[in-house]
Amino acid sequence: MEILKKVRCFYLIIAMACFSQCSSKITEHDPQWWRGTARDGVYHESGLLKTWGSDGPRLLWDAEDVGSGYSSPVIVGDRIYITGMNEDEDMETFMAYSSNGEKIYQIEYGSPWTGSYPETRTTPAIVNGKAYVISGAGEIVCINVADGSIVWKVNGGEVFGRKTGTWGTSESLLVFDNKVIYTPSGDQTTMVALNAQTGELVWKTRPLGDIGAYVSPLLIEYRGKRQIIGSTAVHLIGVNPENGNIEWTFSDWGVPDAPWPSIAINTPLFKDGRIFFSHGYNIGGYMLQLNDDLSDVSLLWKTNDLETHHGGYVLVDGTIYGSNWIDNARGNWLAIDWNTGETRFNEEWSGGNSKGSIITADGMLYCYEERRGTVGLVRPNPEKFDVISQFRITKGSGPHWAHPVINNGILYVRHGNALMAYQIKN
Repeated sequence: MEILKKVRCFYLIIAMACFSQCSSKITEHDPQWWRGTARDGVYHESGLLKTWGSDGPRLLWDAEDVGSGYSSPVIVGDRIYITGMNEDEDMETFMAYSSNGEKIYQIEYGSPWTGSYPETRTTPAIVNGKAYVISGAGEIVCINVADGSIVWKVNGGEVFGRKTGTWGTSESLLVFDNKVIYTPSGDQTTMVALNAQTGELVWKTRPLGDIGAYVSPLLIEYRGKRQIIGSTAVHLIGVNPENGNIEWTFSDWGVPDAPWPSIAINTPLFKDGRIFFSHGYNIGGYMLQLNDDLSDVSLLWKTNDLETHHGGYVLVDGTIYGSNWIDNARGNWLAIDWNTGETRFNEEWSGGNSKGSIITADGMLYCYEERRGTVGLVRPNPEKFDVISQFRITKGSGPHWAHPVINNGILYVRHGNALMAYQIKN
């Protein structure tokens, strides 16, 4: 009997391990929000092509009816979800497409920002059959993805007295533990959590009095504790996800004459208690160390070379890759050592290419240049910007600001009103 119990226990452990691996695999291969499952630009794919032809990978389909915008698509199951503007460009829309690019439905959910660059910016967060989006005017909306019906809507801009910079509300919502996280900033509060089922307030932080940034917040875990890393125009903050306490702030930029302290756009990178973030406009990049109880941070190093505009950055094998801001039309591509902040390379992308967005998958970098629309397949190499293959996006209009997405061997690239799907796996 004792032997039988041990055998049963052994097989139970094996079964649980297999289930855990399968569950992890499904999650990793099913991005559900901004910049992949961990918001770090990493897409967990394998068997992807290591080189493309002169015309790029094979175009599977394109849709030129997604409306103007800079948001990225999110793929869940056999559907693609994306936000854009309606035909009159006076309302933001949420759309569902089939896996072959046919539009299933389109609904209007909120009002755009009415100032500079009003095009939609929010990448949906898809959680448990619901999509969570936020309009440029600060309206937080929950949508049933099955049919596009609106479940609830909260005018967060009005309710929480948001203060915005030049480009309104641009964050992509963070959703976890039945909470929706939004950063209105201002004099009432800095960050709030809403009930994901009802939109009711769960908690709100104390106010810092800042205007808002454009950063999509990040949930991290360190030494058995969790924390939300968010940003205002002036402060990087660490927030207790259970009660909304702001546990630390950082605003020691060391750049007193920086013209745009409110240019914070990029979601930080996190690993082993370290937080990296970077701003353009001569503010630079910063590496912070969390203390053991997550109550404070200290500055480990700063780089003046990597000051990312709005293209994000990725960490691959101890090196941070991304582009910097020289001015609004120019930028180089860089590699920075994660541990020391040393610049490994700082190079132009030849052919008149400028800065842009970056993601990584299967040991390669995917760079999307914002001015000419060049998409590059780049080998991670700390010694040089090693472009293996490249091609140009010719459909769509406006700046190439949407971050690419990879799912199930397909590269999705959005340019304004156009969404394209490329086969990057044999």
